Amino acid sequence: MDWTLRHKERSEKNEITAPRISAWIGFGMGSDAPITTGEQARKWVQMIHKAGADGIKFFGASPEVYSTAIDEANKLGLGTMAHHAQTRVVYNNVLASARYGLTSMTHWYGLPEALFTDKIIQDYPLDYNYNNEQHRFEEAGRLWKQAAPPYSDKWNSVMNELLELDFSMNPTFTIYEASRDLMKQRRAEWHETYTLPSLWRFYAPSRISHGSYWLDWGTEQEVAWKENYRLWMEFINEYKNRGGRVTLGSDAGYIYKLYGFGYIQEMELFREAGFHPLEIFQSASLKGAEVLGVDNQLGTIEVGKLADMVIVDANPMANLKVLYGTGAIIVDEENNVQRHGGVVYTIKDGIVFDAKALLKDVEEMVKKAKSEENFEITQPGLKY
Repeated sequence: MDWTLRHKERSEKNEITAPRISAWIGFGMGSDAPITTGEQARKWVQMIHKAGADGIKFFGASPEVYSTAIDEANKLGLGTMAHHAQTRVVYNNVLASARYGLTSMTHWYGLPEALFTDKIIQDYPLDYNYNNEQHRFEEAGRLWKQAAPPYSDKWNSVMNELLELDFSMNPTFTIYEASRDLMKQRRAEWHETYTLPSLWRFYAPSRISHGSYWLDWGTEQEVAWKENYRLWMEFINEYKNRGGRVTLGSDAGYIYKLYGFGYIQEMELFREAGFHPLEIFQSASLKGAEVLGVDNQLGTIEVGKLADMVIVDANPMANLKVLYGTGAIIVDEENNVQRHGGVVYTIKDGIVFDAKALLKDVEEMVKKAKSEENFEITQPGLKY
């Protein structure tokens, strides 16, 4: 918490080259002891509010603790969002959380559970082990098929109630994308230049690292996840169509997703889900600002608002790939293969940053780290 709040302040003062930071604190962070009562939850919320937090990220808690914390946050004007952890979702799925007053969710956990019609707990195998992440994510890929089908009475009733409660969704499609095509994400072209050795090792199949669940991942798991995405995207796109607030996020740093690049991949997945490019940009700007409670300062380019924007020398409406740091491929009239695009300038508070120079800094950091370790990217289990 202290690190986040300190860097939020330094970013606001433009003492560091950093994005604008909205500090949402993990529930219980900074507490001297586990929070087990409503009164403790209320005092913790008051503490982080006084410290300068903007919101709270929940993973789940007992109904008393959870509902009290949300209530106090709403009284103080703090934002609330949840990653509904599977170990807690049986107490509070997305609909139950929204009824408590939770304002937003990330990922999709807890949403299919709110759509169950013939069960209250997902159909886990009897040897399921949550701490075995192959189990965790393999079964997660079968979850949406257990929910009510699109446009059924249950599906519609849950969606409509969430809309009435003005609930916001941040799906982060991209963070699970390797689950449906592991090789594609593992071989993404930017890894060679921009992924640090430490991060590449963290991504690798492992029984220890979170999100490195490729213990025995194959065609059957990927096919299930493809269907998972189809149903998940159907709900999110229709939620947007009915007036629901959907925002853009990536959760990069896990599962072969690299910071910055994962964010543009999320845009492409929104397009796959059915969003028009303009709807994608609105989710990334105005809708995000609304969730953070700063739409009077950010989210649109208007006189009197903060001057935060990116400048690109190509048309992202026609091709979202031009927003990648590596740009997009184009062939000229002489049949020469070239790249175009990539953000040229990033502007924050009216301060203009050379985005390509910033990207070059990252490239040099990675090159230095590789040189010091005599490191090269290799693919898991292969010997050359």
